[in-house]
Amino acid sequence: MDEVLRHVIVKVCKLFKADISDASVSNLVQFVKFGLVGISNTVISYVLNVITLLLLKPFQAGWDYIAANLVAFGLSVLWSFYWNNRFVFTTEKGEHRSVFKTLVKTYISYGFTGIVLNNILSWLWIEKLGISKFAAPLINLIVSVPLNFIINKLWAFKAEKK
Repeated sequence: MDEVLRHVIVKVCKLFKADISDASVSNLVQFVKFGLVGISNTVISYVLNVITLLLLKPFQAGWDYIAANLVAFGLSVLWSFYWNNRFVFTTEKGEHRSVFKTLVKTYISYGFTGIVLNNILSWLWIEKLGISKFAAPLINLIVSVPLNFIINKLWAFKAEKK
């Protein structure tokens, strides 16, 4: 798959007469793969969020959207970690990564964007701007996805030399 993505990226760059280095192509391939994992993660997170909202609806809890964010976060981060570790941020020969340490870092990085940032943004959209509880998680993605890629690439999945 990497070679197909590389080929497409190089062709698109040539189409726009953009000169791009091999390192930049590699970073773009990684970003596209992160995006693919992110799409699946977003679907799972959103579905979990909606299911939680629907389950809590009979209780008329004013904090239901926070509970929905927490449930969606807990389970979708596991999904994201697994696929990012296997598909996006792979280790090269001579590199090592502690799975447990990376999982903890992944929860910390997604904790910042998935719990703290998303709940603050959700509160802003829902309570202050009157946006639907069902739309707020989708709007949050505009901020959280690019930030997650940077944090994951530079910190959580950073490999160490053996």
